[in-house]
Amino acid sequence: MQKSLSAPSVRYHLIDTLRGFALVNMVFFHLMYDIFNIFSADTGWNSEPLTIIWERFICCSFIILSGVSFNFSHHPFKRGIILNACGFLITIVTVLFIPSQAVWFGILNFLGCAMMLAYPLKAYIENIKPVIGMICSLLLFAFLYGIPEGYVGFFGIELFKLPEFLYGTKALAFIGFPSIDFQSTDYFPIIPWIFLFLSGYFAWRVIKNCNADRFFKRKIPFFDFIGRHTLIIYILHQPIIMGVFEIISMLS
Repeated sequence: MQKSLSAPSVRYHLIDTLRGFALVNMVFFHLMYDIFNIFSADTGWNSEPLTIIWERFICCSFIILSGVSFNFSHHPFKRGIILNACGFLITIVTVLFIPSQAVWFGILNFLGCAMMLAYPLKAYIENIKPVIGMICSLLLFAFLYGIPEGYVGFFGIELFKLPEFLYGTKALAFIGFPSIDFQSTDYFPIIPWIFLFLSGYFAWRVIKNCNADRFFKRKIPFFDFIGRHTLIIYILHQPIIMGVFEIISMLS
């Protein structure tokens, strides 16, 4: 009988290592973001091509790795609730203390919702051939990438516009239909990002079927440790960075 992917007999440390590397990347990105957007007047940094590529790389890494890890999650619904609670906490803190940098439906809320949505569907998507599932998920992600911008197409190539009434309220922003006055410094709607999450889920099954999972038993201790404590580090890193800047500002 085939061993379940959700109950591995060994820990795949390379997944933790890659997650740790992605988190370190994110910490450095937020450090630069705070320098250029909160503690200085230079807002042109956001529009630099390398900045955009760096930010997308970090976010895509987290979402794909979360999809990979979904294969091993024992309590994904509970985990989803915890992530959503942490996401709402970040929303409350930013709205109250830094309203210009308010976060509405950021990466934690998305990951929480992705787990809660995928969990009841797991019995069905497990029956999809991994290669087909991964390719279809990536194609849907690319095809629907422009939905928050009001169109359907392939990464900026608009095929057709969507009806304006879909974008008439902020209440649908979490799905992928933000109103024109919706603003968030960290925004990852369910559409299209759920399909990148699913591509990670299927990607691991492709790796497993190719017996390439043996390479994932290796680890780099520093990143492995960080990768096993991503949530607490993610929640604490911004307050710590901003606290240090505030102290420096007062001393100077």
